[in-house]
Amino acid sequence: MDVQIHWTYITPKKQEAFLVSDWVDAKKALALADDFEKTGRTKTVEFVDRNGTVWSKKELQKLLEEIAGEPHEIVVYFDGGFDHETSQGGAGAVVYYKQNDHRYRLRANRRLGEIKSNNEAEYAAFWFVTQLLEELGVRHLPVTFRGDSHVVLKQLSGDWPCFEDDYNAWLDRIEAKLRELHIEPAYEPISRKQNKEADSLARQALEGQIITSRTELTGKG
Repeated sequence: MDVQIHWTYITPKKQEAFLVSDWVDAKKALALADDFEKTGRTKTVEFVDRNGTVWSKKELQKLLEEIAGEPHEIVVYFDGGFDHETSQGGAGAVVYYKQNDHRYRLRANRRLGEIKSNNEAEYAAFWFVTQLLEELGVRHLPVTFRGDSHVVLKQLSGDWPCFEDDYNAWLDRIEAKLRELHIEPAYEPISRKQNKEADSLARQALEGQIITSRTELTGKG
Protein backbone atom coordinates (compact mmCIF):
# COMPACT_ATOMS: atom_id res chain seq x y z
CA MET A 1 0.00 0.00 0.00
CA ASP A 2 1.45 3.35 -1.08
CA VAL A 3 0.71 6.66 0.60
CA GLN A 4 1.84 10.26 0.48
CA ILE A 5 2.93 11.93 3.71
CA HIS A 6 1.32 15.31 4.33
CA TRP A 7 2.90 17.20 7.18
CA THR A 8 3.19 20.69 8.56
CA TYR A 9 6.75 21.62 9.42
CA ILE A 10 7.65 24.46 11.78
CA THR A 11 10.89 26.29 10.96
CA PRO A 12 13.32 27.52 13.65
CA LYS A 13 11.75 30.97 13.16
CA LYS A 14 8.29 29.52 13.88
CA GLN A 15 7.11 29.73 10.28
CA GLU A 16 4.95 26.88 9.00
CA ALA A 17 5.44 24.97 5.75
CA PHE A 18 3.07 22.35 4.37
CA LEU A 19 5.00 19.54 2.69
CA VAL A 20 3.94 16.55 0.59
CA SER A 21 6.14 13.50 -0.05
CA ASP A 22 6.40 11.27 -3.08
CA TRP A 23 4.45 8.01 -3.03
CA VAL A 24 6.00 5.73 -0.39
CA ASP A 25 5.24 2.29 0.98
CA ALA A 26 3.02 2.72 4.06
CA LYS A 27 5.50 1.05 6.43
CA LYS A 28 8.31 3.29 5.23
CA ALA A 29 6.01 6.30 5.50
CA LEU A 30 5.33 5.54 9.17
CA ALA A 31 9.06 5.22 9.85
CA LEU A 32 9.71 8.55 8.13
CA ALA A 33 6.94 10.18 10.14
CA ASP A 34 8.60 8.96 13.33
CA ASP A 35 11.84 10.65 12.24
CA PHE A 36 9.99 13.86 11.43
CA GLU A 37 8.42 13.95 14.88
CA LYS A 38 11.75 13.39 16.59
CA THR A 39 12.91 16.76 15.25
CA GLY A 40 10.30 18.47 17.42
CA ARG A 41 9.31 20.62 14.44
CA THR A 42 6.37 18.63 13.13
CA LYS A 43 3.02 20.26 13.87
CA THR A 44 0.75 17.77 12.07
CA VAL A 45 1.28 14.64 10.00
CA GLU A 46 -1.20 12.51 8.06
CA PHE A 47 -1.19 10.04 5.20
CA VAL A 48 -3.20 9.94 1.98
CA ASP A 49 -3.61 6.76 -0.09
CA ARG A 50 -4.12 6.57 -3.85
CA ASN A 51 -7.90 6.57 -3.40
CA GLY A 52 -7.75 9.89 -1.58
CA THR A 53 -8.48 8.43 1.87
CA VAL A 54 -6.79 10.34 4.68
CA TRP A 55 -5.26 8.39 7.58
CA SER A 56 -3.86 9.52 10.89
CA LYS A 57 -0.70 7.83 12.16
CA LYS A 58 -2.67 5.63 14.58
CA GLU A 59 -5.24 4.75 11.91
CA LEU A 60 -2.57 3.74 9.41
CA GLN A 61 -0.73 1.65 12.02
CA LYS A 62 -3.97 -0.14 12.90
CA LEU A 63 -4.77 -0.76 9.22
CA LEU A 64 -1.36 -2.33 8.58
CA GLU A 65 -1.80 -4.58 11.61
CA GLU A 66 -5.22 -5.69 10.34
CA ILE A 67 -4.05 -6.52 6.82
CA ALA A 68 -0.82 -8.23 7.90
CA GLY A 69 -2.51 -11.64 7.83
CA GLU A 70 -4.58 -10.92 4.73
CA PRO A 71 -3.64 -11.61 1.10
CA HIS A 72 -1.06 -9.21 -0.35
CA GLU A 73 1.48 -8.98 -3.21
CA ILE A 74 -1.46 -9.82 -5.47
CA VAL A 75 -1.19 -10.45 -9.20
CA VAL A 76 -4.32 -11.41 -11.15
CA TYR A 77 -4.65 -12.96 -14.61
CA PHE A 78 -8.10 -12.91 -16.25
CA ASP A 79 -9.69 -13.95 -19.52
CA GLY A 80 -13.14 -14.16 -21.04
CA GLY A 81 -14.43 -16.68 -23.58
CA PHE A 82 -17.45 -16.43 -25.90
CA ASP A 83 -19.46 -19.00 -27.85
CA HIS A 84 -21.12 -17.31 -30.85
CA GLU A 85 -23.58 -20.17 -31.40
CA THR A 86 -25.02 -20.14 -27.88
CA SER A 87 -24.21 -16.54 -26.89
CA GLN A 88 -22.79 -17.97 -23.67
CA GLY A 89 -19.62 -16.75 -22.01
CA GLY A 90 -16.96 -18.13 -19.71
CA ALA A 91 -14.69 -16.32 -17.26
CA GLY A 92 -11.32 -17.57 -16.06
CA ALA A 93 -9.11 -16.10 -13.35
CA VAL A 94 -5.82 -16.94 -11.65
CA VAL A 95 -4.87 -15.03 -8.51
CA TYR A 96 -1.33 -15.20 -7.12
CA TYR A 97 -0.86 -13.82 -3.63
CA LYS A 98 1.09 -14.04 -0.41
CA GLN A 99 -0.43 -14.57 3.03
CA ASN A 100 1.25 -15.22 6.39
CA ASP A 101 4.61 -15.70 4.63
CA HIS A 102 3.17 -18.37 2.28
CA ARG A 103 2.50 -18.00 -1.45
CA TYR A 104 -0.73 -19.23 -3.02
CA ARG A 105 -2.42 -19.58 -6.39
CA LEU A 106 -6.20 -19.42 -6.66
CA ARG A 107 -7.70 -20.79 -9.89
CA ALA A 108 -11.39 -20.20 -10.60
CA ASN A 109 -13.84 -19.92 -13.44
CA ARG A 110 -17.51 -19.23 -14.01
CA ARG A 111 -20.09 -19.85 -16.70
CA LEU A 112 -21.56 -16.51 -17.70
CA GLY A 113 -25.12 -15.87 -18.77
CA GLU A 114 -26.11 -14.42 -22.12
CA ILE A 115 -23.23 -12.37 -23.55
CA LYS A 116 -23.29 -10.33 -26.75
CA SER A 117 -19.63 -10.46 -27.74
CA ASN A 118 -16.15 -11.60 -26.85
CA ASN A 119 -15.35 -8.08 -25.59
CA GLU A 120 -18.29 -8.21 -23.21
CA ALA A 121 -17.04 -11.57 -21.94
CA GLU A 122 -13.73 -9.88 -21.10
CA TYR A 123 -15.49 -7.17 -19.07
CA ALA A 124 -17.56 -9.83 -17.30
CA ALA A 125 -14.37 -11.80 -16.55
CA PHE A 126 -12.81 -8.74 -14.96
CA TRP A 127 -15.96 -8.24 -12.87
CA PHE A 128 -15.66 -11.88 -11.78
CA VAL A 129 -12.10 -11.11 -10.64
CA THR A 130 -13.27 -8.24 -8.43
CA GLN A 131 -15.73 -10.61 -6.75
CA LEU A 132 -12.94 -13.13 -6.10
CA LEU A 133 -10.81 -10.41 -4.52
CA GLU A 134 -13.68 -9.32 -2.32
CA GLU A 135 -14.20 -12.91 -1.16
CA LEU A 136 -10.46 -13.15 -0.36
CA GLY A 137 -10.79 -10.07 1.83
CA VAL A 138 -8.55 -7.86 -0.30
CA ARG A 139 -8.92 -4.23 0.79
CA HIS A 140 -6.70 -1.16 0.85
CA LEU A 141 -4.03 -2.96 -1.19
CA PRO A 142 -2.34 -2.61 -4.58
CA VAL A 143 -3.33 -5.27 -7.13
CA THR A 144 -1.75 -5.93 -10.53
CA PHE A 145 -4.25 -7.00 -13.21
CA ARG A 146 -2.94 -8.82 -16.28
CA GLY A 147 -4.90 -9.93 -19.33
CA ASP A 148 -4.72 -10.11 -23.11
CA SER A 149 -7.75 -7.86 -23.54
CA HIS A 150 -5.90 -4.63 -24.17
CA VAL A 151 -9.21 -2.86 -24.77
CA VAL A 152 -10.52 -3.56 -21.25
CA LEU A 153 -7.24 -2.72 -19.50
CA LYS A 154 -6.54 0.41 -21.54
CA GLN A 155 -10.07 1.68 -20.93
CA LEU A 156 -9.86 0.99 -17.21
CA SER A 157 -6.52 2.82 -17.02
CA GLY A 158 -8.05 5.76 -18.89
CA ASP A 159 -5.66 5.49 -21.83
CA TRP A 160 -8.43 4.65 -24.29
CA PRO A 161 -11.96 6.08 -24.42
CA CYS A 162 -15.07 3.89 -24.45
CA PHE A 163 -17.99 4.91 -26.65
CA GLU A 164 -20.30 1.88 -26.23
CA ASP A 165 -23.01 2.27 -23.57
CA ASP A 166 -23.00 -1.44 -22.69
CA TYR A 167 -19.25 -1.47 -22.12
CA ASN A 168 -19.39 1.78 -20.15
CA ALA A 169 -21.88 0.14 -17.81
CA TRP A 170 -19.38 -2.65 -17.13
CA LEU A 171 -16.57 -0.14 -16.61
CA ASP A 172 -18.66 1.87 -14.13
CA ARG A 173 -19.55 -1.29 -12.24
CA ILE A 174 -15.94 -2.46 -12.06
CA GLU A 175 -14.53 0.92 -11.05
CA ALA A 176 -17.17 1.31 -8.32
CA LYS A 177 -16.19 -2.07 -6.84
CA LEU A 178 -12.47 -1.21 -6.92
CA ARG A 179 -13.23 2.06 -5.10
CA GLU A 180 -15.39 0.22 -2.58
CA LEU A 181 -12.53 -2.19 -1.82
CA HIS A 182 -9.97 0.67 -1.88
CA ILE A 183 -7.87 -1.34 -4.32
CA GLU A 184 -4.95 0.45 -5.99
CA PRO A 185 -5.01 -1.08 -9.50
CA ALA A 186 -2.09 -1.47 -11.89
CA TYR A 187 -3.08 -2.62 -15.38
CA GLU A 188 -0.61 -4.67 -17.44
CA PRO A 189 -1.70 -5.88 -20.89
CA ILE A 190 0.00 -9.14 -21.88
CA SER A 191 -0.01 -11.47 -24.87
CA ARG A 192 -2.41 -14.39 -25.29
CA LYS A 193 0.55 -16.73 -24.90
CA GLN A 194 1.26 -15.25 -21.46
CA ASN A 195 -2.38 -15.68 -20.48
CA LYS A 196 -2.79 -19.38 -21.23
CA GLU A 197 -3.88 -20.43 -17.74
CA ALA A 198 -6.77 -17.95 -17.50
CA ASP A 199 -7.73 -18.70 -21.12
CA SER A 200 -7.89 -22.43 -20.36
CA LEU A 201 -10.14 -21.80 -17.36
CA ALA A 202 -12.49 -19.66 -19.45
CA ARG A 203 -12.72 -22.40 -22.08
CA GLN A 204 -13.42 -25.02 -19.42
CA ALA A 205 -16.23 -22.86 -18.06
CA LEU A 206 -17.81 -22.77 -21.53
CA GLU A 207 -17.63 -26.57 -21.57
CA GLY A 208 -19.38 -26.76 -18.21
CA GLN A 209 -16.27 -27.63 -16.17
CA ILE A 210 -16.42 -25.34 -13.14
CA ILE A 211 -13.21 -25.08 -11.14
CA THR A 212 -12.23 -23.47 -7.86
CA SER A 213 -8.93 -24.51 -6.30
CA ARG A 214 -6.26 -23.00 -4.09
CA THR A 215 -2.69 -24.32 -4.11
CA GLU A 216 0.18 -23.37 -1.85
CA LEU A 217 3.27 -22.67 -3.94
CA THR A 218 6.71 -23.78 -2.86
CA GLY A 219 10.16 -22.87 -4.08
CA LYS A 220 10.04 -20.78 -7.21
CA GLY A 221 6.60 -22.01 -8.25
